[in-house]
Amino acid sequence: MKALICNALTPDLAGVSLADVDVPRIGPKDVLVKNRAACVNFPDLLMTEGGYQHRPDLPFIIGMESTGDVVEVGAEVDTIAVGDRVIVGGKSGAFAEYRAAPSRAVRPIPDGLDYAEAASHTAGLLTAYVAIVRLGQLKPDESILIHGAAGGVGHAAVQLAKHMGATVIATSASAEKRQWLSGFADHVLEPGEQLRDDVIAIEPKGVDLCFDPVGGDVFDRSVRCMAFGGRYLVIGFTSGRIPEISVNYPLIKGFSVIGVRAGEYGRRFPELGQENIEAIDALAAGGLKPHIGARFDLADGLDALRCLQSRKAMGRIAIEMR
Repeated sequence: MKALICNALTPDLAGVSLADVDVPRIGPKDVLVKNRAACVNFPDLLMTEGGYQHRPDLPFIIGMESTGDVVEVGAEVDTIAVGDRVIVGGKSGAFAEYRAAPSRAVRPIPDGLDYAEAASHTAGLLTAYVAIVRLGQLKPDESILIHGAAGGVGHAAVQLAKHMGATVIATSASAEKRQWLSGFADHVLEPGEQLRDDVIAIEPKGVDLCFDPVGGDVFDRSVRCMAFGGRYLVIGFTSGRIPEISVNYPLIKGFSVIGVRAGEYGRRFPELGQENIEAIDALAAGGLKPHIGARFDLADGLDALRCLQSRKAMGRIAIEMR
């Protein structure tokens, strides 16, 4: 089968190439899926650089999220059948024509989603759900500032917060992306030095929640936008700089800084983790679909990673296996 392989950890994707590899074999508790689509996530890019907390042994097949059709099931699997349309989760193995996975990592595709939408659904909306619903406890009469709002995770947060009835202030450094976001958020801002003044003009008391996958200068500016009793949700650091804060600042302004690791949340609290998955699948079946901003064939998978690296796409980037 064809697969996109990381053979060496480099900052420029020089260690990534398309290769012919054996179709994986499955064990008694596993399933084999013929992949139809996969989603490109920021951790996929980080793993090719060695910059993510999970470091697969080299060489490895890139990609966390994929969807497809079950073509083989292990002898002990009785919850999944050949022919089922499924979502497959994991840390690697998605950017390939076939993928083996434990049956516990496979679930049905929600109604109404095509393969690319379903592959792009879980990581973004799950992160948004754990952050905004579980940890941030957003209420309909509250406001939320969402950074990186044109990216896959940020846009999922915009969709979820709007669905919950909150006032959504979205940001992007790109004028083109801000124009696009104006169709989804209540207010759209540039996250520059004027950010605090712009936010306070909309919400004089400050925002109740901040959803921040960017970090760096955006974090430094956003802590000045918080309302008393607010919650600052730390999602990641796509800017490349991990910021710091003096603890007297959240003390004086009376807000909390909360780290969000959606996958780890589910591992620590398995029952709540299952509830989260059921909740986001219900939201997707109800119409909360990811926006696919760019689609690539598997043969052009390296270009899909470069597209994410360049931050050109709006919404999700999908790889399709035709």
